[in-house]
Amino acid sequence: MSPTTVPLRVFLTGASSGIGEALARHYAAQGANIGLVARRGDLLASLCSSLPGGTAAHMTLIASVTDAESMRAAAQQYMARFGLPDIVIANAGISTGSLTDESSDLKVFEAVLDTNVLGAVRTFMPFARAMRRRGSGKLVGISSVAGVRGLPGAGAYSASKAAISRYLESLRIEMRGSGVQVIDIRPGYIATPMTAVNPYAMPFILQPDEAARRFARAIARGCSQTTIPWQMSIVARVMARLPNWIFDRLLAGAKRKPRGLPL
Repeated sequence: MSPTTVPLRVFLTGASSGIGEALARHYAAQGANIGLVARRGDLLASLCSSLPGGTAAHMTLIASVTDAESMRAAAQQYMARFGLPDIVIANAGISTGSLTDESSDLKVFEAVLDTNVLGAVRTFMPFARAMRRRGSGKLVGISSVAGVRGLPGAGAYSASKAAISRYLESLRIEMRGSGVQVIDIRPGYIATPMTAVNPYAMPFILQPDEAARRFARAIARGCSQTTIPWQMSIVARVMARLPNWIFDRLLAGAKRKPRGLPL
């Protein structure tokens, strides 16, 4: 990067582990100034100190995507230091098994939908109007192939990922002509703590660093929606086109994500 090049500015939620950590490492290696957002300050501090440039180039922002005020404060702190971001990535998300006939799982449904859907809204809101005025920027949401059809035992997660895709689609049209791009990254399986507990085969699973590289490439291209890896886009298309009676029969006996995992 030449001395006159302005570093890319990236605001990233869910940065303390998994794909968020991998994205942070990827963008830091490219010379970006990253706002590392998560609830776990100790992990953020450790990550920040290990990135190229350390605390001189990046900042840790302890906030929860379930708290609009903490997200506004994090956004303001980032912009006060680095300016309006070029890329905002709503990556924070949770996943656990859920069943509607278990009354105790109501809190699971609430937590998953609040984090995975409204969390993205709370992440984008502090930046969307300013990006529109500037006429540039990228708002990136992480959905999932799991949102293409409802998966048994994962009603909360599938519903949240279907909802985030529809939200991103609405936002994309709202931003049309403004210069602000809205990008939906739709991953398949990535080897993170979230998937480590899955008791079933995970085809085409990617390591986090490779997933981050592919995510960043799709973001740079400005793709409105990308399924990663590409093989899962074929799986998604097949799933979407299956008649309900076939889909139901195929999935009825499928293994399910365990319930009661830490959110």
